[in-house]
Amino acid sequence: MKKARFLNLCFGILFGSLLLLSMTDASAQQYEVGLGLGGATYTGDIIRHVDPTQIGIQGTLFGRRNFDNVWSVRGGLAFARLNGADEKRPIDAMAIQRDAYFQGSALEAHILAEYHFLDYLSPQSAFRFSPFAMFGLGYTFFSGRGNGGPEPDGRYSVGTPVIPIGAGVKYKLRDRLFMTVEAGIRATFTDYLDKIEHNTVYLERFIPDPDNPGMNMVNPAGLNYGSRDDKDWYYFLGVTLSYSFHQVKCFSY
Repeated sequence: MKKARFLNLCFGILFGSLLLLSMTDASAQQYEVGLGLGGATYTGDIIRHVDPTQIGIQGTLFGRRNFDNVWSVRGGLAFARLNGADEKRPIDAMAIQRDAYFQGSALEAHILAEYHFLDYLSPQSAFRFSPFAMFGLGYTFFSGRGNGGPEPDGRYSVGTPVIPIGAGVKYKLRDRLFMTVEAGIRATFTDYLDKIEHNTVYLERFIPDPDNPGMNMVNPAGLNYGSRDDKDWYYFLGVTLSYSFHQVKCFSY
């Protein structure tokens, strides 16, 4: 049921974005379709900083509409393999004791706005490339397997909205063919991507008070398996190729 609802949401986002774009003046637009491939990783309770030794593959399919030489809107689907393990690079003594791991697949639907700093689309332009920034909204469904400390090893799944932001460089190979190198960050709204929640207890924070039978006292050595201070994030780095269905036009501002 979760997968079915997620797929419906994916198609809803894509259909809604295409409907919105179709309401604008088509005479000043350029449509593109494309695909991409690259690497993906995550940060959370197991990996605190991006670790190049724990990287998975990612791919994307997308459609783009250029409103002018500055702004574009892109809607697409992305797939990524994410993983992390305490045993590979434990961040502290707790991680050694916890010995948690996870691995699985993320399927993301998103819509992004892209801002280009140089005019690379116009045939009269002196530039064939442009750096750009992107931001938007999306939703991710993650399904995987892991061991989050005291929980038994097993499968789990989680869905979360995401806020994608990123930057890159686009290069016009030909009038209708474009290549992009881009890096993206996904801020999630879940702490369970790695199967570790901040409220999972390792050492109880409250213990019986020996001086007051029936009462509890704070355990100064109390610990949780996860951090309550942040949510999980994941990251993309890759190359895309896109093809334009229309002749490149010189947009007027």
